[in-house]
Amino acid sequence: MVTKEEIMDKIAAVQDPELNVGVVDLGLIYDVIPRDDNCVHVVMTLTSIGCPYGPQLISEIEQTVESCDGVEHASVELVWEPMWNPVEMATEKGKDLLGLW
Repeated sequence: MVTKEEIMDKIAAVQDPELNVGVVDLGLIYDVIPRDDNCVHVVMTLTSIGCPYGPQLISEIEQTVESCDGVEHASVELVWEPMWNPVEMATEKGKDLLGLW
């Protein structure tokens, strides 16, 4: 069975097209839940409610997760709580790329 860490490593390559920073480094991925039935559920947010790239990011994340060995299906749940805050949620690399220091 694929692990949460393996999935996060794969998702890390998906970039927000507007910011050119990976969704993991931005802190947009709140949870990854691999299930026994070879399905993976991803809980995430976007940089803003009106993000025009939301559908594209969701589709790319689903495709990326489904490319993992042993994964048959991926679903993405978009949530708005907590609201995304890059200062609190981005990784150190993400903060550097965003110029938040």
